[in-house]
This record gives sequence, C-alpha cells and structure tokens, in this order.
Amino acid sequence: MSQHSQTNRIQKGILAIDQKLYDFIENEVLPKVGVDSDSYWSGFEKVIKEFTPRNKALLATREKMQKKIDQWHLDNPTKSGKIDTAAYKQFLQEIGYLLPESENFKVSTQNVDDEIAHIAGPQLVVPVRNARYALNATNARWGSLYDALYGTDVISDDNGQEATGGYNPTRGAAVVAYAKNFLDESFALASGSYTDVTGFRVVDGTLEIAQSESSTQLQDSAKFVGFIGDADSPTGILLKNNNLHAEIQIDAAHPVGKDDPANIKDVLLESAITAIQDCEDSIAAVDAEEKVEVYRNWLGLMNGDLQETFEKGGKTRTRKQNPDREYTTIDGGKLILPGRSLLLIRNVGHLMQNPAILVDLGNGQEEIFEGLMDGLITPLLSLNDLKGKSELSNSRKGSMYIVKPKMHGPDEVKMANDLFNASEDLLGLERHTLKIGIMDEERRMTVNLKEAIREAKERVIFINTGFLDRTGDEMHTSMNAGAFVPKGDMKSQAWQPAYEQWNVDIGLEVGLQGHAQIGKGMWAKPDEMREMMETKAAHPKSGASTAWVPSPTGATLHAMHYHQVNVADVQDELKSRERASLDDILTIPLAANTDWSDEAIQNELDNNAQGILGYVVRWVNQGVGCSKVPDINDVGLMEDRATLRISSQHIANWLHHNVVSEEQVMETMKRMAKVVDEQNADDSDYQPMASDFDNSYAFKAACDLVFKGREQPSGYTEPLLHQARLDLKANG
Repeated sequence: MSQHSQTNRIQKGILAIDQKLYDFIENEVLPKVGVDSDSYWSGFEKVIKEFTPRNKALLATREKMQKKIDQWHLDNPTKSGKIDTAAYKQFLQEIGYLLPESENFKVSTQNVDDEIAHIAGPQLVVPVRNARYALNATNARWGSLYDALYGTDVISDDNGQEATGGYNPTRGAAVVAYAKNFLDESFALASGSYTDVTGFRVVDGTLEIAQSESSTQLQDSAKFVGFIGDADSPTGILLKNNNLHAEIQIDAAHPVGKDDPANIKDVLLESAITAIQDCEDSIAAVDAEEKVEVYRNWLGLMNGDLQETFEKGGKTRTRKQNPDREYTTIDGGKLILPGRSLLLIRNVGHLMQNPAILVDLGNGQEEIFEGLMDGLITPLLSLNDLKGKSELSNSRKGSMYIVKPKMHGPDEVKMANDLFNASEDLLGLERHTLKIGIMDEERRMTVNLKEAIREAKERVIFINTGFLDRTGDEMHTSMNAGAFVPKGDMKSQAWQPAYEQWNVDIGLEVGLQGHAQIGKGMWAKPDEMREMMETKAAHPKSGASTAWVPSPTGATLHAMHYHQVNVADVQDELKSRERASLDDILTIPLAANTDWSDEAIQNELDNNAQGILGYVVRWVNQGVGCSKVPDINDVGLMEDRATLRISSQHIANWLHHNVVSEEQVMETMKRMAKVVDEQNADDSDYQPMASDFDNSYAFKAACDLVFKGREQPSGYTEPLLHQARLDLKANG
C-alpha cells in the first residue's frame, strides 16, 4: 500500500481516484461529452459495489476448478502421454467445467456496421497507448499495393530486383506486373490483360478500357462502381469484388504513372476493414498515468481529433485521421466510402486490478478490477461518436464494439454482458448499444462456446481463435498431466485443428453470419510477407471472415486473399459439415516420452528463455507492450503477452516434470540475457540485464514467470509484469 499512499487521490464515496485519472475525466472528458460529474461518479460507485464481489467469485471459481483438475491428474497418471478420455470428460462435467448444451438458438445482434456484419477482410490489432500506431491502424483502411509489394519480400531480390537505397526500376516493373496479375484475377477483362491497357474512360455508366487500337470492358460489369475526376479522363477507377474495393489510380505526371501505358501510378486496396485498438495484451499500462494515455488516445479517436507529431527523415510530421473518400457513381451520383478502419476496442479481462482507483468495500482499500474500470470509462469516451457528434465518425450505426479477452466460459460472459447493461444505464444509452467481441482463447471458453455466445446473443459481434493464449491455457490447465511436446510441435497436435474448426462450426451454427465476425489469429512474422501470402489464405478458406495482421502493409497484402476467396460462399458450404470433435479438443498435447537429446532440450530451453527475456525487458523497463522482438535466430517476431505466456508455461512444465533442472534454467536465462542485451545494443533507451542480474527488475520478472509459473492464475503473465513495472517506477 505504500505506493498507493504516495498518490494524490480524490474521494468519491468508496472510490479513491488517482488525481491524474480524475483530472482527465473531469477536465477533458465530462465537459466534452456532456455528462454531469456527480451523477457519473455516483453511478460508477454503484456499479463497482455490485460487480466487484461478482468478479471475485468468478476468479475463485477458476482457482477452485484448477485445483480439482490438478488433483485429478495426480490421481489419474497418464500412460505414454495418454489419458482416459471418457473418465476425464465425466470428471469435467461433474465439476461444472464442461457444461451441457441447451436448445439451439440464433444470435439477434442489431445495428452492426457492414465492416463487421458483411465485409470479410483483414483486421489490425494495435496498442492504443501509442498514438502514432493507433493512427496508423485507423488509417490503414486503404493501402498502396505498389508500396506493400515493393517494400516486402513478396517481390524477390533476384534478377536485379533488389530493394536498393533509391528506386529500382527493375523491382518497380516486377511490382507492376504482380499488381496487374492481381487485377486480372480479381477484376478480369472481357478480353486481354491489364498489361495491355492503355487508358480508361466512363461512357454512359460503363467502363471502357482501351487496349492500343481496340477496347474492352470488365468481364463482370457490376464490379465497376465509381470513379474520380472526369468521365473522359478519370484519375481513379473504383472496383468492387467480394464486398471489397480497389481503386486504380491514374496520373500521367507521376514517376511511376508516366511510364505506364495506361498512366496507372498505383492500385489502392481496401485493406484493414476493422482495427482493434488494444488496452490489453499489446500494451503496458500499470497505473493511472499510463491508463490516462490509453484513455486519452481512445477519446481522440472517438472524437476524430487525435493527432501525433513526430520526427521522421529529419522532418517534423503530423499524423491525424484520414477523411472519407468520395467517388462519382456510374449513374452520376455521389458515393462516400469510409476513409478509416472501423474501430473496436479491446478492454482488459476479468483478472487484473489497477491502482488508478482504490475501492473500499468495508475491508480496507483494494485496487479496482481493471475490466470494470474499462467497462465504465471507455463507453464514456465514446459518447460523441455514439450520438453522431464526432468530427469523423467511427460507427455509422451508433454502436460501440468492445472485445473482451480471456473469459472462461458462459458465467464470465454473463458478467460482461451485465456490466455492459450497467454501463449503458449509467450513460443513458439504449440497450445493446455496446457490442461484445468474445475471444475464444481459454479452454473452458472453447468447450462451452455455444453457451457462452448464448449469454450475449443480442450483443455479440465477434468470436475468434487466439492460438497463442489458448496454448498457454492448455498447458497451465493440464500442468500435472505430464511433459508437453516441444513448443514448435503444438500446432500439429490433435486439439489445435479441432479447436480452430470448432470455433467456426459453433459460430455458423448460432447464426453469426451477417451479424458478427468469425476471426483467426495473428501472423507474427512482420518481415516474412512472402510466407504470409503463401499460407494465410487458409484463414478465409476456413470460413473466417477476418484474421489478424501485424501491420498496415500486412493488411494490404492479406486483403488480396479475400478477393481470391468469397468467405460468405465458404461459410454457406461449411454450415452442413459435422462439428469438430470435442474429444480431439480435450486431447492434451503430451509427449509420449521425453527421451529427447540433451541438445534438443537445450535448444528448446534457449529459444523459450530468449523470447521471454527479449519481451520482458522492454515491457518492464520501457513500458513497451508489443514490439518486433528478434528471436534467437534474429528473426523479428511480433511478441505480446500471449507469446510470453506460452514460453514461460512451457519451461515451467518441463521443470515440473524434470525434463530440465532449476540450475539449467537459471544458467540458460543468464546466458540468454547477454544475447538479448547484445541484440538491443543500438537502443539508447535500453537498460542491460546481464551487468547486474540482482538489481534488474526485468530479469527477475522473467525468472519469476518461469519459476513461479505454476502458481500464476491460469498461467497469466500480467500479475508479475505489472508488479515489476510498478516496483521499477516506484524506485525510480
């Protein structure tokens, strides 16, 4: 409590609010959104009184179930990595972990924006605490295909195509050829190819496409939906395929356009259709100071006035939200398309507490549950958008989209739904204005997904699989069952494809199509775009209407997959298939034996330890919650707390089952800390670990994540990370 007592606080009933948070809400928020201070805080207090005990009870249920599962595995040891599935299922049913399914139902969510209900496409996830990243993601609705190709390994460096310091015309030609091949496939001409095109004009609502001495039209004329400029000499041609737009940009004076037979300077693709502004896994926000940064950026996004000024290339630049895009329709009317991604916000889950507000329910002060705080503050910040008063609107349907992570089954969804009811009542919003995205990333959520959706059937707009957190929970839940397979083998285990299919099956079964997104997880290698293009088409082919990408460039490239695959058609085909096997989902990914070579074990340990340290050192010391962290082979991987959860739980499991020793793990952690220090040597803000292990908050936190991994609730990393950063900040 010493850290709490040093903070200036404003008392509002049972709430002791950090001065920084109170001043932000009082001075920057309430006057702007037109809400009375006294009524807001008294209502806030009432909700916290009601929901804090409920939150505690749900966490107690998690802990009680975990203890029973731990004991069951001790009482029922595995044989060659196998368990008695029938007995295990019966046990899970008896303790209320595996619930019976009730009658069939369909979701009835209303007032859902098309970007969620009807348009399949990429989804960005971005730390909202970083204003520049938040704006980049918001503006990633449209992306240059030429830039995305030129700047990534999708175009090879062979045959003189390397990306040099300046513009390489040979590489540029390869980019243009790739883009025109994409146009041929997605917007086919009645005859010939886009490489033959010498011009465009609009005649009586029809797109005429010149090819030297002749002309042609689109094979499917309905794919031409608008243009920019003069009908006889347009500067933009707007095309539409599978509900996604592409704009052919024409400019004879442009360095690329002047050398193109049709003066095409670029192809602009509708890219990040939606973006999740994240308050959770990808950020570090441990106190009022950092939460205010989070909330202030979301407020700016919802009011359309967020700006960020920064230095780049020796110049000062200011970034703000893009305006909408205007086109002339084929009948001479006006078409306005959103210039920005539709934004969702990911609130914090049910576990964490935060010292930004202290609550006294009669037993002394305790930190507020952060998910409750988010649930009452983030809708307040969104009021102007919900009431149509925003300078640049987000939802055209007057809805707010809140993703709730790390929930364990229907009871926890019910509490989130009830919290949203209370938040709506507090703010005078119509029922079900606040929509919910349910992340299927904990095993108790997976096996009860249908019943969980039922609890929010009038609100749900999103389910998705999160393989990384789901793997962490898989390991922690079954920690006592035995030693797990190496981390790289997890995706080939029976539970993983069954889990991915089950999510789609349940989503289609309860009628999410036309109401909600069915999503898939992150592509974690932002520099490996060629590999992404070769593999990530599997997501729309699986029936997923969205999938996560690590960058605006990744969104533009992944958008091409949604032109290749009509997700609505795929979903229609999948509705009749047999549901994935629950037995497969409950198959624990245990190693049949642990007779791996010493070298293989050490390599696994090195890889896990390096990843943990590379992420934790930035999180604790610099407050960076998500970044491209070089792995042990110096390949940059997008790391957040989900990847950290896997690595720490994996080592904890191998420690528990004597695959590795404490001495071996500690030696590895110290050796890998030196590697991480070297990888960050060029970062002037970096604080090395290896020079003083005993006084490095980051190193000690990384070790605790492993050595105390079995004790952590559900194997989550947040409690230890938050405490380490709070300690560091308190001690300067």
